[in-house]
Amino acid sequence: MEQIVLLFRARFTSFVAAVFFSIAASQAGAQTLTPAEEAVKNQMLEQEEAKSRLAIYGWVESGFTGNVDGPKDNQNFGRLFDDRSNEFVMNQAVITAERALDPKIGFDLGFKLQLLFGTDAHFIQSLGMRNHSTGTGLYRADIPEAYLNVHLPIFTEGGVDLKLGKFVTLEGAETIDPRTNPFYSHTYIFNFGIPFNHTGALFTLYATKQLNLVAGVTRGVNTSIDDNNDAAAFHGGIGLHLNEEKLVISAATHIGPETPHNDSDLRYLNTITTTWKITDKLTSITDLNYTHDDGADASAYGVAQYLTYAINDKITAKIRGEIWRDDKGFFVAQFADPGDPMRALSGESTIDPRTVGGGRTTYGALTIGLDIKPPVPKPLTGLTIRPELRVDYSFSDTRPFNDSNDDTMFTAALDVIVTF
Repeated sequence: MEQIVLLFRARFTSFVAAVFFSIAASQAGAQTLTPAEEAVKNQMLEQEEAKSRLAIYGWVESGFTGNVDGPKDNQNFGRLFDDRSNEFVMNQAVITAERALDPKIGFDLGFKLQLLFGTDAHFIQSLGMRNHSTGTGLYRADIPEAYLNVHLPIFTEGGVDLKLGKFVTLEGAETIDPRTNPFYSHTYIFNFGIPFNHTGALFTLYATKQLNLVAGVTRGVNTSIDDNNDAAAFHGGIGLHLNEEKLVISAATHIGPETPHNDSDLRYLNTITTTWKITDKLTSITDLNYTHDDGADASAYGVAQYLTYAINDKITAKIRGEIWRDDKGFFVAQFADPGDPMRALSGESTIDPRTVGGGRTTYGALTIGLDIKPPVPKPLTGLTIRPELRVDYSFSDTRPFNDSNDDTMFTAALDVIVTF
């Protein structure tokens, strides 16, 4: 027994000595790296970090909106991305390449390039892009975003970001990207009260952990290679991130001439969006909007209120109510021909007689729906099924809906988003 104990002690002592010797050798090896070897090592680490932040991803969204009144012009008045009544459409097939910024490493470069094909494209195409896009009918191609990003570690601990190129607007609770929206259909605020995209330069100052300040210059609303006038515009806002991100308030504005061939009359587009995570399951979103065009002496304003409740990790219930006033009948319309949105933006005459406005109207809309997210196999990364019911109503003495015959419109819709 005593011999066994002595043998165990000897082997344990040898093992400990070997461990300490290995550690010392590795430290000695690290200390003997030349400056050139250290530079190569650091460069390789930076390259691996850069590769980990380079992402290629995408999604496909398709949907159907049923209108119980079956309008003859196949138009759901006041809608854009879900404007086609009783017709199945592929809204978006999107592929994105992006390198996100990492402010922790100091000076950094990034980019985003996004390509889109589908029925949504003819609404979001910017001036100049339509002459270089694919498709002339309902299905078209577009480049929603193409920009360079720079992070500068200056002024504050958070530093400054510069975005240069074409990018989506800062404004509103809803976006072109369907993955971030509670519903398939959109608000009047999103469709007619804010821009879709801009081309220019945008600076973001991370003043504190709770406060962001954004300011920049753009060519205008939904412009890129071309503009409908020769004037620049201002785009900016303020972001407040409070209570550990449970309360986020974003105020944004865009101010500049938007009337074709008019460099003096300004259009003001403003939103204040408040997102409040009341509990782990219940979230409130409030979207306030005010828009005014000097040239038409027309204003539009309203509010949309959202509530979402996560029943479990697969199903979320949602409700949205909106009131929006178009006081001169200047903003809200339907576009029966796919080329008419860009014709109107550039100052050309629209060609379809059913491209019409709704007159001086206060619009109301109530939407209820679900998010259903069943599991999916790889290489897919997600599947979202969104059924919804919606009613639109004119609180004014107007009949904008269903071939301009009704003051009320009922729709039932379903869209499916597959991500990869």
